Amino acid sequence: MEGTNLRSSTYKELEEAINGFRDGQGRGGLLQQFTKGAPPHDDGINLIAAKKLERMENEGDKEFGAEVRAIGWTKRKSLVQLLGFYNEGQHRLLVYEFMGNGSLENFLFGNSRLDWCKRTQMILGTVGGLLYLHEECRTQIIHCDIKPQNILLDDFLTARIPYFGLAKILKTDQT
Repeated sequence: MEGTNLRSSTYKELEEAINGFRDGQGRGGLLQQFTKGAPPHDDGINLIAAKKLERMENEGDKEFGAEVRAIGWTKRKSLVQLLGFYNEGQHRLLVYEFMGNGSLENFLFGNSRLDWCKRTQMILGTVGGLLYLHEECRTQIIHCDIKPQNILLDDFLTARIPYFGLAKILKTDQT
């Protein structure tokens, strides 16, 4: 994809990297997210996560294309980075960097309790990501699905916004 550093892989490479798509972590709409695997290419990335389109329907294909276009060129510490995608025949996959600490929901409602300093850092990271998407991107993106389950935490508990499947891309004159 022009203007991005997205990697292209074969379906077989991704299937092997994600352990045959057996380690499912969550489901959502037309897409299913599969958890960690070793990347098929040596790019200095330790682990990846893949999201696979299950049912080929017009809206699902449209959602997939919108997500790739919306985030293919965005790079920011507060966003989960899209590393690559696969789009051939009936198979549609998005490959992301893996977020080792799961979702913010687990920390807010689970047994782990974070101090207020760390919570404040997570809030600022999330807000910074939204500000970037809404105001600073060359194409404004409205995420449309921000909630604790959709804020992921990296190995350093940095809040990162992933998966723009419901995102709305705005024209320059829209608000």
